[in-house]
Amino acid sequence: MKRHVRDEFYVLGEGILTHEDGEPHCRRPSTTASLRKFRFSRLGPLGEPNSPALISKLGLAMTAGPEQGDDQIANRIPAGYTYLGQFIDHDLTMDATRTGLGTEVTVDELLQGRSPALDLDSVYGRGPYSADRVYYDSDGVSLKMGATEPVRGPGTNVPLDGFDLPRVGIGATRKERRIPLIPDERNDENLAVAQTHLAFLRFHNRVIADLADDGVPTSRLFDMARDRVVKHYQWMVRTDFLTRVVDTAIVDDVFTNGRRFFEVPGSAGPHAEAGSEALPGDRPTMPIEFSVAAYRFGHSMIRSAYQWNRIFRRGGVVPGTLFLLFVFSGTSGNFDAGASLEDLNDPNSGTIDRLPTNWIADFRRLYDFGGAGIPELVIPPEESNLARPIDTLLVDPLRRLPAGSFGARGTGPVQDEHRNLAFRNLTRGVGLRLASGQQMAELFGLEPLKPADLLAGNGGAVFTDLTPEEETELTTRTPLWFYILRESELNGGRLTGVGGRIIAETFHRAIEGSKISIVRDPFWRPTLGPNPGSFTMVDLLRYAFEDRPELLNPLGG
Repeated sequence: MKRHVRDEFYVLGEGILTHEDGEPHCRRPSTTASLRKFRFSRLGPLGEPNSPALISKLGLAMTAGPEQGDDQIANRIPAGYTYLGQFIDHDLTMDATRTGLGTEVTVDELLQGRSPALDLDSVYGRGPYSADRVYYDSDGVSLKMGATEPVRGPGTNVPLDGFDLPRVGIGATRKERRIPLIPDERNDENLAVAQTHLAFLRFHNRVIADLADDGVPTSRLFDMARDRVVKHYQWMVRTDFLTRVVDTAIVDDVFTNGRRFFEVPGSAGPHAEAGSEALPGDRPTMPIEFSVAAYRFGHSMIRSAYQWNRIFRRGGVVPGTLFLLFVFSGTSGNFDAGASLEDLNDPNSGTIDRLPTNWIADFRRLYDFGGAGIPELVIPPEESNLARPIDTLLVDPLRRLPAGSFGARGTGPVQDEHRNLAFRNLTRGVGLRLASGQQMAELFGLEPLKPADLLAGNGGAVFTDLTPEEETELTTRTPLWFYILRESELNGGRLTGVGGRIIAETFHRAIEGSKISIVRDPFWRPTLGPNPGSFTMVDLLRYAFEDRPELLNPLGG
């Protein structure tokens, strides 16, 4: 689940692309403007825009289907990976120069800060030695965490320190007081990604504590901790996250044999600046096909409701619905259980400014701790949550997003169609003239999907009202996002073909081009967690929360 508020895309070799009133526009940036824009590139050719009628029908069909039960899901990915994927996206697209764009930021820092890299700048900002020290604790190296708001109930009537994001806490309005003290406020747009961010704060602080116990001097403590945290994170993304959502054969090929299409080392590429060539240490760009199509696969993994903790689950007060995950956040919500969609349009509505204690995540329900060997971390299967398969269906709540989730909070009425996440994704692809699925398949030397498969799929979106002309349009120049989801749907819910190749090569380049990089340090191996030499998201959580059930699930049950 992403917060898509970017209205302009600076694509190298093309200019600044915008999408206004359904029409694409392009303008040439000044040198200063180009430095201050996030750097995109175009991997494939320009596509021919799809018709508005087809886009509208696709958007409705993709948000119309019933949600499968867990017993119908073949690709059984724990639901936490849905929001880990969103957290990773915000890391890749974080603007590390958002604050202090004046004299504090050199041209080199500006370029690095506007390039995609898998380096946790969404957690660290520019570090404690800059204006971003506001995110750090009084020791100058640990990251701040926040306390929850007490609410009535056993075990919830006390504030719990370290279980909410740190917040500004002062200001004339609730909106000001609720602002999270983290570098990327997108990580507080829904509760699941906010609690994921909190886990990474704990992870860093645990590394800091262990290094300090080992006698590392204060002058080296932060840099050593960041290096250790980022490398373990990159390892987890490459070996755990990517292999769950992408065909392992594609991931292994790219990380073993290198990239074949995107910023190939030693090759300038079709959209590179004259005289340039891609080198491992160069600042990477981000393919617009990745950002606007391929990586939006995570939207199909979202469930309409979750068994969130012992209180908010089936058989509890209410399940943790997707809408409530928006409500209990500072960027999209107001921490008020009785809020309506209209209430959330007012950022000052509600009566409290922090996460209520009874909404702390039970991580055991979001990830599978079955191999931990700690009985208190294992829950019955019916109490856990699986992600939806990666396919062409989105759950119905994504047809009516809160305005805060796409940056339109407080701007007045929003048309229903513009609240539809599928419609928004497809429309943006049209505006940026993305290549069709068939064009990208040709570029990669792949056999394109057959028209019958594109129309019928395998349990995904169903079309009942396409005209013959629209059927031809859909099957000959398929919108790239829909094409990638249909590929996955026909592959048992895992990305393959066009989508798998774009994802794997972009991640490889993002890790290669990071200042800290396991791709450029191929002999590095993880040392933290219960299984040295291996490191998964469960290992990260076990280490960050000290293998203590009362921290991974402070509400019990």
